[in-house]
Amino acid sequence: MPQLSRLPIRRARGYLGYALLAACAGAARADLAPSSPFLPAGASASAAAGPATPVELRGVMSAPEGTAYCIYEPARKRSTWVAVNEPGHDFTVRSADASGDGVEVDFQGRRLHLVLRAPKVSSSGAAVTVFVPVPTPQAASAAVAPPPPEDSTVQAARQQAIARRLQHQMDMKNVPSAPPREPGGR
Repeated sequence: MPQLSRLPIRRARGYLGYALLAACAGAARADLAPSSPFLPAGASASAAAGPATPVELRGVMSAPEGTAYCIYEPARKRSTWVAVNEPGHDFTVRSADASGDGVEVDFQGRRLHLVLRAPKVSSSGAAVTVFVPVPTPQAASAAVAPPPPEDSTVQAARQQAIARRLQHQMDMKNVPSAPPREPGGR
């Protein structure tokens, strides 16, 4: 009987140990976000996320029907190409800048000014220049030179050997197969 009473206490200690371990792991994870190796030096994780807007302007395209704008909804992770005053979406593009890098959008009763973000290109080091030689007509003709002419007797012997192999293959196909044996027969 005394061993049965200790079982719930051991189990409770085990659960308490797991809870403390999970709490320590959560605290350690909180420290990881600000010190991400993928962020530029001196930047914090909250600054890298950028402004939290409900919609973003992701692209501008000229089409035969007019200019179309790519509006991205981060909450839904969905983008849509729309024209100015095009109905049928959760948002409406009301106007666009002449330069094409900004639009005025009505979204859930609010008017938002969206600007096309400038692409950020960073170098990973020194550029490597690769030179590819351009073939000249003389080099091309030298590379495709025909094989040297063979002696006519060697060529005739090769053709006869090929003809004999082909004839042998055809003869093997035309050989009648043995008649089927009867079951129980010898």
